[in-house]
Amino acid sequence: MNDTSSSSVAVTASGAAADAIDAHLSALVEQKFASRLFDQDHTLWGPAAEEESAKRLSWVSLARSSRPLVGEIAAIRDEMTSRGLDHVVLCGMGGSSLAPEVICATAGVPLTVLDSSQPDMVRAAIDDRLDKTIVVVSSKSGSTVETDSQRRIYEQAFKDAGIDPTERIVVVTDPGSPLDGEARQAGYRVVNADPQVGGRYSALTAFGLVPSGLAGVDVEALLDQAEAVTDVLAADDDANPALRLGAALGGTSPLRNKVLLIDAGTANVGFGDWAEQLIAESTGKDGTGLLPVVVGSSPAGELLDDELWVSLLPDDSEDAVAGDAAVGVSGSLGAQLLLWEAATAVAGRLLGINPFDQPDVESAKKAARALLDGGAAGADAPAFTDGAVEVRALGGDWLGGAKTVDEALAALVGQLPEHGYLAVMAYLDRIADAALADVRVSLGKTINRPVTFGWGPRFLHSTGQYHKGGAPEGVYLQITTTAHEDLAVPGREFTLGDFIAAQAGGDAQVIAEHGRPVLRLHLTDHDDGLTQVMQAVGDLKSEDTAS
Repeated sequence: MNDTSSSSVAVTASGAAADAIDAHLSALVEQKFASRLFDQDHTLWGPAAEEESAKRLSWVSLARSSRPLVGEIAAIRDEMTSRGLDHVVLCGMGGSSLAPEVICATAGVPLTVLDSSQPDMVRAAIDDRLDKTIVVVSSKSGSTVETDSQRRIYEQAFKDAGIDPTERIVVVTDPGSPLDGEARQAGYRVVNADPQVGGRYSALTAFGLVPSGLAGVDVEALLDQAEAVTDVLAADDDANPALRLGAALGGTSPLRNKVLLIDAGTANVGFGDWAEQLIAESTGKDGTGLLPVVVGSSPAGELLDDELWVSLLPDDSEDAVAGDAAVGVSGSLGAQLLLWEAATAVAGRLLGINPFDQPDVESAKKAARALLDGGAAGADAPAFTDGAVEVRALGGDWLGGAKTVDEALAALVGQLPEHGYLAVMAYLDRIADAALADVRVSLGKTINRPVTFGWGPRFLHSTGQYHKGGAPEGVYLQITTTAHEDLAVPGREFTLGDFIAAQAGGDAQVIAEHGRPVLRLHLTDHDDGLTQVMQAVGDLKSEDTAS
């Protein structure tokens, strides 16, 4: 049994996880990894990573360097609330949306997160309390197409309602980005983020704090929590929780690369979704990495030999975990944000990868742009149509003689390798169609393998990196739909329907080019097609899984 607790974070480990800590901790301490990390030593991940890491390490000091934002955010909030504006909408993707979502949910503060290009979901957000809405437009690069499209649509909606958009939209972006210059010139309020921090490490920058603070979260308290553990996480000491957690994540032998994130009573609501992006996008490359699997309160079955179970415990818990490969983590939200970032950097070192780039996220974006420019998104003919579902198979000749959705799904899971996983990728309205996410549980029980579930295009900025860059073990179920009503993007030649079709098509194309099987199910009638897919999942038999 291995355990440590310091300030407001605690890490315990048993079995293979404890063995990994024993195997790597002494070397990490001797190499002064922790102090070098917090001194922003960009050489820690090898020569190939130095250029990127040299401009991505300011997150280690954000608990202190982000303090000036507290007053700035409070001033903006006071101004907005004095005008009766109390409905905060965040337009952002990936690191720009996941942290604020967790921060606000944990604080019990309402925040509408619009991280989709699905027309029905965007329209529903626009139609909700526009007269009381403040919109935070967050984009690190300043060129994220989803966020730019959402901004344009909100601008038009405000104008149509006789509202000056510059009085309602707050822009968060890196200094010097295209959005920075354009927004300032147009008269918008702009808050710049630290450009030396990557998106998935940006929880304590303006990207995490501005929307959360405007929504009503005490962001100063969040920074206090992180600052309370900064020195602990920077210490070259056996008790350092980040070294221990990082060793448990990245140091098992053989590597247990399916990291199940289990809600075991944590007060940090939705924390697994934030950690999912941090872990998958940081480590899933060069044919290796860690696949986070957000499983809710309990896994679907018994511990598998390629799984590591991580229990997210109540804040003040120091309970020891037990099992063949188990980790327990507890602590306040601000402390855990910094803990997991540092632990992921440790895991990257042990895995021998650069934890700060995301090459395969970019490849999917390029493929989507090519389809959008060519007007060919989803134009390939289906292999067959069954009721309200068009069926397409990519990534090899594996569909066989399937003629129904049920048979196609069985053919897909039949491609699972011994240590495989199934990724369900749903390009639907994640609010209206939320019940679909339950298929992860039923599929996991049926196939007895890890099953991930991602809403498109949200997951493209998260597990989408691992799908292409991680171990070649996945099979992929993509679900798309025809929107109830499309939505034009002002100033652009494409609609949101065109765009999300291109995103889905581009992602499937890139996965297939890696030789990985993709089953695309397109719902020609949303309600009837969704019923068919849910029924096919329910009808799937365990014997359909490859051994």
